[in-house]
Amino acid sequence: MSLELIWYVLYVIIISGYAILDGFDLGVGMLSPFIAHTDTERRIMLNAIGPVWDGNEVWLVLGGGALFAAFPLVYASLFSGFYLAMMLVLLVLIGRTVAIEFRSKRESRRWRAGWDLVFSGSSFGITVLLGVALGNVIRGVALDQSGTMDVGLLDLLNPFSLAVAVTAVAMFMLHGSIFLSQKVEGDLLDRVTMLVPRLMIGFFVLMTGLIGWTLLRTETFADNYRDRPWIAVFPVLALAAALTAWRQIRRTRYFTAFLASATMIAALLCAVAAGLYPVMIPSATDPAFSLTVHNASAADSTLTVMLVFAVIGMPFVLLYTAGVYYFFRGRVRLDEESY
Repeated sequence: MSLELIWYVLYVIIISGYAILDGFDLGVGMLSPFIAHTDTERRIMLNAIGPVWDGNEVWLVLGGGALFAAFPLVYASLFSGFYLAMMLVLLVLIGRTVAIEFRSKRESRRWRAGWDLVFSGSSFGITVLLGVALGNVIRGVALDQSGTMDVGLLDLLNPFSLAVAVTAVAMFMLHGSIFLSQKVEGDLLDRVTMLVPRLMIGFFVLMTGLIGWTLLRTETFADNYRDRPWIAVFPVLALAAALTAWRQIRRTRYFTAFLASATMIAALLCAVAAGLYPVMIPSATDPAFSLTVHNASAADSTLTVMLVFAVIGMPFVLLYTAGVYYFFRGRVRLDEESY
């Protein structure tokens, strides 16, 4: 296996880790206005993610760092062509952070309602913006021979990318609801578990339509799935994981359901990565201008040094992540230290 392929796989793993971990707390933020009926319930939902949300976002930073070092041309093209979109992502990330920290600092109903709106709105905003970015990567962008991307913000908001964004919203809301089933109780738990099947149906319809649209309009995907039929295992695994999650929720096995939901997200992202490989950013101008794993990677010496650091450092990241979730497991109980 080449170093370029190893780092492509590692990058997909890192992005999957971000989608799984930050995905559920974004889902909680989006769900909050719809299922939390009282101030106490909104605080419970906020404290369900309180100990872990900031650590989850570290995976996004890790993904950006890995992309910068392993595939610098891809990094340069994405962060120049999607500059305004990325600035909007940073803006809503900051807004969400401030909302979480400031929300319960005052007893004023208007104060808390305002920050609740920012918290929910920024959660939607992050998901939509990242979904739009992924949609444009899948469909291809105006990329020239030098790797320069010529695309405006309105060009990014095309029907296909918006469809990816809407599907991402449904996926994270589903993932967030399954996570909440482990953290809340009483009437709030009843509402969450009643919502899961509805979200599952909505997500299934959206994802099925999106897969069909992708295969019909994106030649790279269709060709890769036809030439390498084994990669169909990823969407099949995603479907099996989604059905398992629904079944485990019905059996009140909430942690198992969450693991199945995480597997579904990872399998879907692997399906995208496998469908694009070896292309990382398809060029809509000319397929020959596309940035691939091979023509956009760093030097072998750089990839080797990075791999050594990854082998040493990743176990500590995983250990820290597992430790945080272990220590803060169980149902939420509000106290004077709570948000």
